[in-house]
Amino acid sequence: MDLDKTDMGILKLLQEEGRLNNAEIAKRVFLSPPACWKRLKALEKGVIKNYRAIIDPKHLGFNFYAFMNITLDLHSEDNMAHFEQEIMKIDNVISCHNISGRYDYMLQLVVKDMEDFHNVSMMKVRAIGNIKEMNTSFSIREIKPFKGFPIK
Repeated sequence: MDLDKTDMGILKLLQEEGRLNNAEIAKRVFLSPPACWKRLKALEKGVIKNYRAIIDPKHLGFNFYAFMNITLDLHSEDNMAHFEQEIMKIDNVISCHNISGRYDYMLQLVVKDMEDFHNVSMMKVRAIGNIKEMNTSFSIREIKPFKGFPIK
C-alpha cells in the first residue's frame, strides 16, 4: 500500500492518541469524515496491525526491565523454531529478536524483582533447553520509552 501525506498524518495521530474518533481525525487531517473513514479502513487492512493501551508496568508490579542475550547450542532450523515457539509462551518476555553478531536472540523481559527474574530466567527461559549462553543486563532507568514509529 502506498501511503501519502494524509495517510501518514492519520497514522501519526493514532500513534499519539489512539482513542481519537473518526470525526476528530478527519478534522485534524482536513478530510470529510466519510473520506477519513474510508482511508482508516484501508489502513486497518494492512498497515495498522492492532490498537492497544500503553500501560505503566509499575502499576502491574513490574519494576525491572531485563535485556537477555541468548546463544543456542545447536542451530538447526528445528532447534531455532522450537526456541521461538517456546519463548512466545513466556508472558514476561515482551519482545524477542533474532539478531546478528555474537548472540542468536535478544529478549526484553519485565519482572517484579530479582526473585521473579530468577524464576523467569531459570524456570522458564533456561527450561526451553538447547541454550549455550545467557547474558543479561538490567535497565537502570528508561530514558526514551517506545512511543511509536517515526512518521514524517
